[in-house]
Amino acid sequence: MTTTGTGTDWQAWQKSWDRQQEWYMPDREDRFRIMLDMVEAFVGREPRVLDLACGTGTITARLLARFPGATSTGVDLDPALLTIAEGTFAGDDRVTLVTADLKDPGWRARLPYDSYDAVLTATALHWLHSEPLAALYGQVAELVRDGGVFMNADHMIDDTTPRINAAERVLRHARMDRARTEGVLDWAEWWRLAAQDPVLAGPTARRFEIYGEHADGDMPSSRRHAQELLARGFGEARAVWCSPSDTLLLALK
Repeated sequence: MTTTGTGTDWQAWQKSWDRQQEWYMPDREDRFRIMLDMVEAFVGREPRVLDLACGTGTITARLLARFPGATSTGVDLDPALLTIAEGTFAGDDRVTLVTADLKDPGWRARLPYDSYDAVLTATALHWLHSEPLAALYGQVAELVRDGGVFMNADHMIDDTTPRINAAERVLRHARMDRARTEGVLDWAEWWRLAAQDPVLAGPTARRFEIYGEHADGDMPSSRRHAQELLARGFGEARAVWCSPSDTLLLALK
């Protein structure tokens, strides 16, 4: 990525992050398209959105491109990814970025609003184990207004289908290996480059102090996610999109 006299090329970092994530999830943009379809269907084209564990602001960027009248609060703890988000959305008063730990019971006090039309998250909550995830779902249920939605797009593994899971994993990793030989960055290589960037080096070092190499959480099935969301106060919950390895789960308040 380039750093010029006028500053870092934040869009280049965003594109680099997207490419790295798409190596793991080739259907990533399909998930976001359906997610925003459901936002429009349930809460309209000018929603107040909480981008939960927002990272670089991937969801927020797509939200605002499709719905210019939307507003977004992005919350995350990762200082490096938040630095990219801050650079990307600098000067955009539709976006508020908040540093908070979702495992901290008081994280909601940092938010600018008490309720949201939609709470959206992608490829993030598998970092949490079952108990903190259940607690977070209860907190999210209190943030979503009546008639609003929560959507979680993530790896949701159905352990009742081991042969299907194994076959899908073999094919996916074969495709990833081919892409890797063509120069696609994996997770570790992307972070190595971030650590060498003069702007991101400090935030990246702090990021690894917080998380280590990679946090290991749980990956319950979409059925278990839905059951937990219903138990925590949502009225309906089910998958609205899935690939062989990932699911977009929608819960309606």
